[in-house]
Amino acid sequence: MRRLLLLALLCPLLSSAQVFDLKLPTANDALLKGDGPDYFQFVDRNFEGQVSYPWEGGQFGFWRDPRRTSGGIAYARFHEGMDVKPLKRDGRGDPLDDVLAILPGEVVHVAPVGKSNYGSYIVIQHNWGEGPFYSLYAHLKEYKVTVGTKVAAGQPIARMGYTGAGIDQRRAHVHVELNIMLSSQFDLWHSTGFNTPNVQGIYNGMNLLGLDLQALYLSHAKTPVTSIAAWLKQSVPQFEVTVPGSARLEIVKKYPWLASGITATSSWKIKCNRWGLPLSVTPSAQTVSAPVVSWYQESKFPLYYQTRGLVSNTGKLTVEGLRFVQLMAGL
Repeated sequence: MRRLLLLALLCPLLSSAQVFDLKLPTANDALLKGDGPDYFQFVDRNFEGQVSYPWEGGQFGFWRDPRRTSGGIAYARFHEGMDVKPLKRDGRGDPLDDVLAILPGEVVHVAPVGKSNYGSYIVIQHNWGEGPFYSLYAHLKEYKVTVGTKVAAGQPIARMGYTGAGIDQRRAHVHVELNIMLSSQFDLWHSTGFNTPNVQGIYNGMNLLGLDLQALYLSHAKTPVTSIAAWLKQSVPQFEVTVPGSARLEIVKKYPWLASGITATSSWKIKCNRWGLPLSVTPSAQTVSAPVVSWYQESKFPLYYQTRGLVSNTGKLTVEGLRFVQLMAGL
């Protein structure tokens, strides 16, 4: 009886640990061997007249569109996922690699070719008690699952390709992300600022905000991650916005670890990392009628480049930054 009780107590812990047994998105394991050139697909670059093909551009983070500034070279374009290069190609040069689910979950979206810059892409929802997370797999040639399919970690879900804007056969790869969802009201937000229809619904890439999946893999390889929330809380904040107390803050309802709870308050302070990923939400006595930047980390580089264009060099939200905060905060 005592043994059964012990097993009952341990089962939830064992189940949680298995969920975080991350699988790589393809058979390519060069990432865990420290071999960036063999793992990340290169980008085409022409900077100040010099043409190059850096593999670094396939990494997660600020690695694209270099700009010369007074502080040195800054990168203007943020890359929200990892571009994993193929291991095998057929005689015509097309990739043969299977794309694998990185975690167990359920397929919630399958987008056909021609409807997105991602080309054909798949979104899988994952739940492990810390809110819904979504892995995204883009530029696919074909897929092997449909909406509603339950998948195991490491299960083949698609074939690598080069569909989508700006991708050619040379640069065939799978673009992989792990995201939180910003809002279930994305359609309404989209309709107020875009003339084109939103054919992807809430699974539009603008509504899915990426975690540093590359860093997660490397951290997990050293010390197994047991809580994504705890891992994210170690992130370095770059700026903070204060929003009116009337904000819906759906992100806190979806991801309660961001705050201790939602209660009536004059305003809310949302700390974000460089690309706007929320790290914490705290109540504030300050009264604001619209979102404002209440803090940012000083840097030798222009603030605009340090915040994905969300905050201007004068420390104020840009037009795009304001729209992003409205979506994130539910305003």
